[in-house]
Amino acid sequence: MDSNTAFVMRLAVIVSLGGFLFGYDAAVISGAIGFVVTEFGLDDWQTGFVVAAPSLSGMIAIGAGPISDLIGRRKILIIIASLYVISAVLSAIAPSYQALYAARFIGGLAFASLALAPIYISEIAPAELRGRLVSINQLNIVVGFSAAYFSNNFFQKVTGSDADWVQTLLIDEHTWRWMLGAEILPALAFFVLLFTVPESPRWLMIKGRIEEARSVISRIVPEHQLQSQIETIKASISAEQETFFSRVSRVFSSKWRYALTIGLVVAVAQQITGINAIYFYAPTIFEQSGVGTDAAFTQAVWIGITNIVFTLLAMLMIDRLGRKPLLVAGLLGVFISMGICSYGFSQAQYGFSEQSVAALSEDIDKAALEGLAGETFRDDVALKTALKERLGDAAFQVHQGELLQAGVSLNSQLILIGILGFVASFAFSLGPVMWVLLPEIYPNSLRGVAMAVVGVCNSGISYGVQVVFPWELSTFGASVTFLVYSLFALFFLVLVMRLLPETKGKSLEQLERELARKTTAAVAA
Repeated sequence: MDSNTAFVMRLAVIVSLGGFLFGYDAAVISGAIGFVVTEFGLDDWQTGFVVAAPSLSGMIAIGAGPISDLIGRRKILIIIASLYVISAVLSAIAPSYQALYAARFIGGLAFASLALAPIYISEIAPAELRGRLVSINQLNIVVGFSAAYFSNNFFQKVTGSDADWVQTLLIDEHTWRWMLGAEILPALAFFVLLFTVPESPRWLMIKGRIEEARSVISRIVPEHQLQSQIETIKASISAEQETFFSRVSRVFSSKWRYALTIGLVVAVAQQITGINAIYFYAPTIFEQSGVGTDAAFTQAVWIGITNIVFTLLAMLMIDRLGRKPLLVAGLLGVFISMGICSYGFSQAQYGFSEQSVAALSEDIDKAALEGLAGETFRDDVALKTALKERLGDAAFQVHQGELLQAGVSLNSQLILIGILGFVASFAFSLGPVMWVLLPEIYPNSLRGVAMAVVGVCNSGISYGVQVVFPWELSTFGASVTFLVYSLFALFFLVLVMRLLPETKGKSLEQLERELARKTTAAVAA
């Protein structure tokens, strides 16, 4: 590996640590939320709100794109890192539901790293490496997911141990606080490392800081390509520095309507097919299959491992096969795997035998369950409603894993296969491809604003999915919920096949010209 490539890779790895923190922050709540619900007595909507709080503020954070157009990518990245640190500290010590919501809301402001890291990396990366380098951000996201699932599983296991250090550190009493607080260390590392990263050369060129840009570009490309790279960037930058509102207007203009449509289709597809319901509620979903709480945490670890494996595969293939083939294959996989989950839950049997009631732990009021033995229920909604009526919401939440393990009979392996198939399909396609594709289809002068517009839509859909999921699961049941995700995947598969162009191996400036021509042709037709 030559020195230029090594330098670019180092920058990509550091900047994409924001992706790791996003992944950890997103997934860690999946293990903590059960403890939080019990401690603060949350209902379905409150549960959804506290889980989804970062996605709500994430819509505000998307403004970091256009702000970075004004003050620079590097400065915004440093602010993002500091927000991750503050959020992790406040989450770990939150004394109430409202305080935890506020802490997670602050963390969501740091989710701007999702859009800003791909912008920065795409602006430093050579065209032939851009797909793989931007995908490092997605790889770090899934590594963060996996780290959170392993961390959650670790704290869940040690909570039940009698080790002296567990009692000394109060892990058994404050399990969820340790889960959330573990984010502090990587957040601090990200903050410190960002001070070794230079500013984006394309941003420097836009601001007229040519010599600074030249210095950075000289470390990115070989010397014989230096001047041509500078001239190419110069040619793509308008001499007139537009106002923010002027750039917003141009994003929605007829010239860029095609690119905006593509961005919105991919952004909506990435979230509405349910990925954050899986990531943020993984143990809860596995509990619905009756495997028990400990097994649910263990199975969630497999989500992290699957994520990493298929993201690595996508990174190897994205610059070989292209963006569109990966998206088509991934959406088809999502459609099939969510269909498998829906079918698996629809074939389940719900009810208690006398033996299963008798085997419940002494902490559960078995007298309240008298008369349930031998009764069958049409679905998981009916079963949980009956349990809540007899035990009360609070007792049901505390013992939900054990109660569902005793009252649900289904092929849990089929559900696991469906969930892992979904995660694999997403990690191979919608996850990395979106963040590679979006910076490619917008010109230098509009990239920050356009990413903000698309990002707000993406975060808004994500927020809706997370908030609604607990209510949806309680109201319609697991089978219908997963069927809806499957049908959304089929719909967006058709749209992607019809609309999406291929962008691999093309310079940002070349893509700018081609997309403008496509829009002109579409308007003329």
